[in-house]
Amino acid sequence: MKKYDTIFLDRDGTINPDPGYISDLQDFQFFPFALEALKKMSACCNQFCIVTNQSGIGRGIIDESKLNEIHNYIRRTFAENQLELVNIYYCPDHPDRASEYRKPGVEMFNQAASENKIELHNSLMVGDAGSDMEAGSRLNMDTMLVLTGKGPKTLQKINKNLTPKYVVENLLVGAELIAS
Repeated sequence: MKKYDTIFLDRDGTINPDPGYISDLQDFQFFPFALEALKKMSACCNQFCIVTNQSGIGRGIIDESKLNEIHNYIRRTFAENQLELVNIYYCPDHPDRASEYRKPGVEMFNQAASENKIELHNSLMVGDAGSDMEAGSRLNMDTMLVLTGKGPKTLQKINKNLTPKYVVENLLVGAELIAS
């Protein structure tokens, strides 16, 4: 079992279903297997960090105060389950006006590393999108593609230069794989 400094998690499609833009806490729910998976994964890492593109803000679909309610709920849930979550980083950029904070840009990761003394090269990026895999790859992190959310479409588009280290059915299968 490899021990990671930090496991970076995408949000929508990775730890929760992605029905589109989640603009209210009542529309947010973890996948039924997510907390069990995170508990298993916690044996393989010092901490978790969520990095998520939230272009719904830049598009005017999501109110930032509502996003904060969702993220506070996620933080509470992690704490209640004794899961070490250093923070949730999100990029509100519209894709047409994207900064380096929007994945596949790496500035959310660099900010997290700077603020929390994270060893990026000894971390794992888990997500369902090509942008997650590309960001992790750009930082020499191990990458895990989950086949939930956009995962199946992402898998069809992956090229030789961007092959994830792990491709798994979902977060729980991924947790069992790296914890074995």
